[in-house]
Amino acid sequence: MTNEQGNLAINSENIFPIIKKWLYSDHDIFIREVISNGCDAITKRKKLSLIGETELPDDYRAKIDVEVNPEDKTITFTDNGLGMTADEVKEYINQIAFSGAADFLEKYKDKANDEQIIGHFGLGFYSVFMVADSAEIHTLSYREGAEAVHWESDGGLTFEMGPSEKDTVGTQIILHLNEDSYEFANEYRVREVLEKYCSFMPVEIFLTKANAEPEYETIPSEEVTEEDTVIEEVVEEPKEEVKEGEDGEEGEKKEPVKKTKILKRPVSLSDINPLWNKHPNECTEDEYKEFYRKVFQDYREPLFWIHLNMDYPFNLKGILYFPKVNLEYENIEGMIKLYNNQVFIADNIKEVIPEFLLLLKGVIDCPDLPLNVSRSALQNDGFVKKISDYITKKVADKLSGMCKTDRENYEKYWDDISPFIKFGCLKDEKFKEKIKEYILFKDLQDKYSTLSEYLETLPEPEVEAEVVEPGEEDKEEPQETETPKKTVYYVTDLQQQSQYINMFREQEMNAVVLLHNIDQPFVSSLEAGDDAVKFQRIDADLTEAFKEEGDEEQLKEETELLTEIFKKATGRDNLEIKVEKLKNDKVSSMITMSEDARRMQDMMKMYAANGMGGMGMSDMGQTLVLNANHALVQYVLEHKEEDNTDLICKQLYDLALISHHPLEADKMTEFIERSNEIMMLLAK
Repeated sequence: MTNEQGNLAINSENIFPIIKKWLYSDHDIFIREVISNGCDAITKRKKLSLIGETELPDDYRAKIDVEVNPEDKTITFTDNGLGMTADEVKEYINQIAFSGAADFLEKYKDKANDEQIIGHFGLGFYSVFMVADSAEIHTLSYREGAEAVHWESDGGLTFEMGPSEKDTVGTQIILHLNEDSYEFANEYRVREVLEKYCSFMPVEIFLTKANAEPEYETIPSEEVTEEDTVIEEVVEEPKEEVKEGEDGEEGEKKEPVKKTKILKRPVSLSDINPLWNKHPNECTEDEYKEFYRKVFQDYREPLFWIHLNMDYPFNLKGILYFPKVNLEYENIEGMIKLYNNQVFIADNIKEVIPEFLLLLKGVIDCPDLPLNVSRSALQNDGFVKKISDYITKKVADKLSGMCKTDRENYEKYWDDISPFIKFGCLKDEKFKEKIKEYILFKDLQDKYSTLSEYLETLPEPEVEAEVVEPGEEDKEEPQETETPKKTVYYVTDLQQQSQYINMFREQEMNAVVLLHNIDQPFVSSLEAGDDAVKFQRIDADLTEAFKEEGDEEQLKEETELLTEIFKKATGRDNLEIKVEKLKNDKVSSMITMSEDARRMQDMMKMYAANGMGGMGMSDMGQTLVLNANHALVQYVLEHKEEDNTDLICKQLYDLALISHHPLEADKMTEFIERSNEIMMLLAK
């Protein structure tokens, strides 16, 4: 062929600088694009072989070789795909944004469709100019009589094209790196990028360093293949000592072992048959766990997993893992890797993966994704929403099925998976509808039950009888009475609320344990959707079950008197006090806070709006409950003018606060000093 020079045909003005600088967010992505093109070329060649348009050599092994050269500051990609003719180079390389993959698919769409073509656009190759001052292509087409072609461009809008000395079918791309990109001539940097983007490419990928010292390995001679480069034969003497026979004669001597020293066999960086491409019935538990460790570098075993395998109405495969977590909800961070035909696209793409599932770990491969030209983001498409809905449904089906058929394991996993599920209920109404009957609650006896199961154990709420005056029976139409709600008491801190828990247990009452930060908005959402239930923290109020009957007038008088005494002693004019006769005479004082007030407080904290003066938001809605049956309370009533009364009042108040929430630093200091003072009084 004759030498030729010309200008690149661009379909849009000034598109080349856009490709180089702004089309791709990460410069290392050029490796993914070049290797994807190589995979396409190999896939095309295999397809043409299947339909009889070409024959593959008997020893054909599809592969892509990547070679770095730190001395020359180059990186070279070589594939054994179908190659290109001079006309094809003009069509696919010189005309930017013309997709060879798209052209091939259109031509052969009805003939062979066993393997997917990765690329859908013609811009991928030009990503190399983000890192290269110049690029060379050496290519030889599979077509009979084809001549090898050499193409070169310095990254501007010009190229040179002529004959090449390449004598094997396929394409070689040589990048002469620019000064800012010498890192890509480093073996370890390129290995990192290959493992990031190309770990599951459908073609074997090998990485070498030019002029590197050869590495060797020794294997049994019978394992040597034709592909091995033999260095020498090795004879290894047996290491075991020769034992004597029963009669004292020398025992049987082992024969030397014959081995062969060979050049170290190359190891592909790509797993061409990833686990998600297999049918779930073909995968073992150990394989799932090993894949999890390999991909996510997490050596804690996952709790369980969901294998996604769908062919219609779209092609989607993947594995979602529920990891073992020990952190609070807000610190849980998962990772869902999105692939397109085994080509890594990105992590945690919210358009495809429902937001609440981003807390999980897993991989999803969907060849039908409508990607943009850089394959770095999704085009806005209703199809994407269908994929997201399908994933949500599969997760809900897995969880509900486990609850029905494997309740024991479901309960074992519940504490770890509950944040995921509750977050999903808050974020996705459809998911909530599917899963709400399978949400478990753990009670004070460590027993798990669904909400409906738990409600069945509670007594029916009392309905107040309506008092009808004589003669008013027929004056008004009977009105529908509101159905009373069942109260579900809950605990948010087993240590802090231990006093209240003990009182519940003494009265054979129960409560559910809700320890995660997400539980508060979650129970609010349950209340909004269920008129028959309300949630109340165990320290919100004292139920009648904890109280003895007493003289109401006397309790009122004692309340007024103690309110005055405690306000003076504590210096808190807004302090609300209530005196009750509690069955447990060991409880002297406690703090209650209405459920509404506490939820308002939590919301204000969320918005960092609790910087009020005086009592502040921390005291809003609090009531100091004093037990009239406790000796210290009686002492205060009988000795209100004595010197130690103020000391006792302050201590009773702080003791109540400590069982409700931690004291602030200065208040804790005061409490400790006062406790020491009280002990000194006892020591006199």
